Amino acid sequence: MSITLTGTIERRDIGTGAWALVTEEGVTYEILRGADKDLLKAGQKAKVKGQVREDIMTTAMIGPVLEVKSFDVISSD
Repeated sequence: MSITLTGTIERRDIGTGAWALVTEEGVTYEILRGADKDLLKAGQKAKVKGQVREDIMTTAMIGPVLEVKSFDVISSD
């Protein structure tokens, strides 16, 4: 099932590092490795379309794993 989320990109220093999308409601999603590098900029706000992957576990375990399908940058620092 596809979802659309708006939030801020954050870099988390857990293990080898992880990228997260923190929504305006405060929910944290872990961005699945392999996402477009143009999205992975700490502090950047974006509207992300993707799929929550319940079949994947990660070492960071910071929230549901989000496989990004597309995104639009809203603002960047």
